[in-house]
Amino acid sequence: MKEKKNDLTWHIGSVAIKGKACLAPMAGVSDIAYRLLAKEQGAALVCTEMVSAMGIHYTNQRTEEMLYLEDRERPVSMQLFGSNPEVMAEGAKKVEAAGADIVDVNMGCPVKKIVSSGDGSALMQTPELAEKIIEAMVKAVSIPVTVKLRLGWDETTKNIVAMAKGLEKAGAAAIAVHGRTKMQMYSGQADWTYIKEVKEAVSIPVLGNGDIFTPEVAKQRLEESGVDGLLIGRGAQGNPWIFKRINQYLGTGELLPEPSFEERLAMLRKHYLLLVEYKNEVLANREIRTHAGWYIKGLPQASKWRNLINTTRTTKEFLQILDAYETALAKAL
Repeated sequence: MKEKKNDLTWHIGSVAIKGKACLAPMAGVSDIAYRLLAKEQGAALVCTEMVSAMGIHYTNQRTEEMLYLEDRERPVSMQLFGSNPEVMAEGAKKVEAAGADIVDVNMGCPVKKIVSSGDGSALMQTPELAEKIIEAMVKAVSIPVTVKLRLGWDETTKNIVAMAKGLEKAGAAAIAVHGRTKMQMYSGQADWTYIKEVKEAVSIPVLGNGDIFTPEVAKQRLEESGVDGLLIGRGAQGNPWIFKRINQYLGTGELLPEPSFEERLAMLRKHYLLLVEYKNEVLANREIRTHAGWYIKGLPQASKWRNLINTTRTTKEFLQILDAYETALAKAL
């Protein structure tokens, strides 16, 4: 049967992904509160923060809390990090039992703390071990096992195409590629030429990641690279609307307007209350600070009000400051 012209559905294994714009896994960002907001705003697939397989192995309480998922997040991918095949396979079983539709493996994180343990992007220097990890996980679970990678360790060792081929043979159901090397961290421009090469080299779905901040760029990257889906990371920070805007633009050609200041503050309020609900008031007041900076960036007197938000200790204080800022903006704009 022929696909409809504007049908954006594709599959990872047996999991249907109904849209191209997906939430990338981000430490400190893609927790359950933000995943729910992203899903409500049209994210076709959401991915958790990276979860330590070793933390699961040792029944670490914080790690156990990160395994919590809700049905309304579906389809949801849970990302594991680690470099021991047996421990990763054990973690994959726990992820499957937690209700995840997909288990993803972090082979791209460039942070020193992760890399120094041989995890994250360090695995791009040990492709044979990387393949053993995927093989062990695929044998352990019935849900699809996917991998997120970078281009390579540095400019001289961009081995992403060979890695992708090896991981496909090992049983990976999809590959996500961030168009930067480990050494680049988040600097410079993402190189999508390599992402296109990966798409052409493997038969499994490929997701592209890097510098997607607008629906127009999303469309351009999809057309240039031929990838199946897009992982939105920094472009989604304080901007859950990006998923709906991208999918709408790709599906119909309509460019939805940027959110108004009222919508931005309403989403910030909703985000905060979800943090209170799923964590607690103390953590919510601490964690919302970073998000608040993103939500109000570019608005009048953002610096002043961000500083005030950073002083809040209770829900009442936070909501009062947000209401006062909205009143001030209504008068100024």
